[in-house]
Amino acid sequence: MQPHMTTQCLAFSLISGLACGFEEVLSRYRFMVPHLNLSGPTSFAPVINAAISIVESSWQYHVLVIIADGQVTRTNVPAGKLSPQEEATIDAIVTASHYPLSIVMVGIGDGPWDSMQHFDDCIPERAFDNFQFVNFTDIMKSQTEMSKKEAAFALAALMEIPLQYTATQKLYAPEQHGRDRIGAINILPPPRAVVELDNAANAPPAREITGKSTDDSVSTEQVCPICLTNPKDMAFQCGHLVHFLS
Repeated sequence: MQPHMTTQCLAFSLISGLACGFEEVLSRYRFMVPHLNLSGPTSFAPVINAAISIVESSWQYHVLVIIADGQVTRTNVPAGKLSPQEEATIDAIVTASHYPLSIVMVGIGDGPWDSMQHFDDCIPERAFDNFQFVNFTDIMKSQTEMSKKEAAFALAALMEIPLQYTATQKLYAPEQHGRDRIGAINILPPPRAVVELDNAANAPPAREITGKSTDDSVSTEQVCPICLTNPKDMAFQCGHLVHFLS
């Protein structure tokens, strides 16, 4: 994405639909990354709004997990002010607080994460506290057993979920208290190279037509192009090719 463009959501697939489990998501991510050119500026607003749109369609509780190696873009912004990307992300978080949706932000790498760690302080009043930031790298750097690190990460990521879920049970759909629905969000398709690879992988195998000898003068059975896609079990030919054979 070029610097002058805004962040948008990108579909993982146009064929397979929803991914099943973390391993499938990770596998798909690794498959797509070589075909992408990633760059800033960074905003989490589009993915939050996309999650809101999904929740809006069913009004069932969801947890949005954002895994990122950097915080929301903040460049040449005076102290006490917010960048356009920060404003958009905060607005999306506030909107999400009116839906049965929890947001867990997982920071991977050396950040910087100062903005994310203090993000809650910049967010105005919400229907409930729906945002949690977890510094994965700091947890994994601790000098302890891996099982304890994994348990600490799980606790940090999920510790607020029970209270958040309880809070969402008191929420009502937007139209019930005069707010507009966010509606469908425009999701960009995968890169053309990825779509072409998917189509090739999911294409049915080519139908092999084998000839059958009927006598010495005919070595290959002629196949009717009309009946090819809708084969029929007939004792005699379909009649479509009679004028070619006469």
